[in-house]
Amino acid sequence: MKVIIGLGNPGKKYEDTRHNAGFMAIDKISDKWGIPVSQNKFRALVGEGRVEGEKVLLVKPQTYMNLSGESVAEVLKFYKLTPDDLVVIFDDLDLPTGQLRLREKGSAGGHNGIKSLIQHLGTQEFKRIKVGIGRPEPGRSVSDYVLQSFPAAERAKIQEAVEHAADAAVMWTREPFLKVMNHFNSLQK
Repeated sequence: MKVIIGLGNPGKKYEDTRHNAGFMAIDKISDKWGIPVSQNKFRALVGEGRVEGEKVLLVKPQTYMNLSGESVAEVLKFYKLTPDDLVVIFDDLDLPTGQLRLREKGSAGGHNGIKSLIQHLGTQEFKRIKVGIGRPEPGRSVSDYVLQSFPAAERAKIQEAVEHAADAAVMWTREPFLKVMNHFNSLQK
């Protein structure tokens, strides 16, 4: 089974905010595969389906970003999976808006959702698809910035990045992550 996790915050208020890039990617994958992400379990919205014979789980934790690891740990425990069976899609302040970066492991880099995953999974070794959202101007609050909607000038870039993030996760269900990582990271040069 492959588990694709998108990080974000639940509710209409946060729907189109920078911090919800992971949720946006899960919605794209849901549309591509026709797997509704509507079951409420593991403190998450979950969609289950089969793609090319492989069981796939799409997950949008509903615990709010800072507690995402609690929900993800419940999913892995229930299905008796390891962090190797999942990929996490999330926003990244350190990448320019619209840029992707895939990694097999790493630190939280200041991202509270990833910090929570590392804490609850007990490892930094899980696959990541980072969607760049850029940094706020100096003096502007990071928390305010990530909870704001994308301005019109950035919408096309972020839509394309979310589409690529979804494509990368889909490719991972058929190919080794290293191959997916090399392919998508090379597109960013």
